[in-house]
Amino acid sequence: MHIDKIEIHGHEVLEMMTATGQPYSKESLKAAIDTKFGSATSFCICSGGGMDAETLIETLWAKGKFAGTPDSFIFDIGTRCDH
Repeated sequence: MHIDKIEIHGHEVLEMMTATGQPYSKESLKAAIDTKFGSATSFCICSGGGMDAETLIETLWAKGKFAGTPDSFIFDIGTRCDH
């Protein structure tokens, strides 16, 4: 039996970050993502998909979605997409 890999939109990760109200490091965010969504989950964003949690975090970081340093950051809600 073939089971398709689950793909979650990155918005769900950003919503999780907003809901907790706490800062994350790249490592703690990956751990929180793995706990909430599972380590085998694949992620997509508006510009592409097929990302693991580490790639998603790096991509969102590069797109300026986080405010702070790599050791302590939050989702910058001013960068939220409107779709």
